[in-house]
Amino acid sequence: MSNNLLAGKRGIIFGALNQDSIAWKVAEKAHEQGAKFVLTNAPIAMRMGEINELASKTGSEVIPADATNMEDLENLFTKAEEILGGKLDFILHSIGMSVNVRKGKHYTELNYDWLEKGWDVSAVSFHRVMQVAWKRDAMNEWGSILALTYIAAQRTFPDYNDMADNKAYLESIARSFGYHFGKAKKVRVNTISQSPTPTTAGSGVKGFDGFINYAEKMSPLGNATAEDCAEYCISLFSDLTKRVTMQNLFHDGGFSNTGVSQEIVESFSSDS
Repeated sequence: MSNNLLAGKRGIIFGALNQDSIAWKVAEKAHEQGAKFVLTNAPIAMRMGEINELASKTGSEVIPADATNMEDLENLFTKAEEILGGKLDFILHSIGMSVNVRKGKHYTELNYDWLEKGWDVSAVSFHRVMQVAWKRDAMNEWGSILALTYIAAQRTFPDYNDMADNKAYLESIARSFGYHFGKAKKVRVNTISQSPTPTTAGSGVKGFDGFINYAEKMSPLGNATAEDCAEYCISLFSDLTKRVTMQNLFHDGGFSNTGVSQEIVESFSSDS
């Protein structure tokens, strides 16, 4: 149901690949709520995905951009402001990648060249995006910039590998840049720590199916879906959350504050 929460707002959505992507769901919800935006992804990801279908559905244009390339980002912001007719009100950074995970390298045996690539794509790109927005003065006051993260930034999940380190750095960037963006431009910067979600990226983590079932049993409200996350993003793009910034916001059905659930206890009980 549309309440026109984002009527008149303009933005950029990074990372929509296919219908399983959280960014895809955010684009659909933002469109329903009256926003105008451009879609962007790396050229290689665009060849793999279905982003043009989403663009048609939401009346959006697609601008290819490698988020680790400053020239690409400058071009993206220039074209976005031209297409949308002014400064931006929101940005979603939904980007993450680990070559070590893809190639099955154990955390104790990391390839450091691969580590640097994943670190640049997953975390430093967020700083790059904000730096370009900052230097161009591309954000309206009370705008909202979001990135997606995961609780492995705070707690150990062995098979999440170096993505845990990438997410920890991502969250730190949000706090550090969030301070400066808030003081100078009244722009808020937050991260959303989402439940394990069966996206293309998430499903590449070893043991993911087992873990998503575990998280479901550990979370009082159950796992938050991609659509649930999209609705949370919309609330954080809206004017209803103007004073929320520099936060890592857990959107995980209560998983992050649950020590153990009754279902997990029962699964280890000798009486079960």
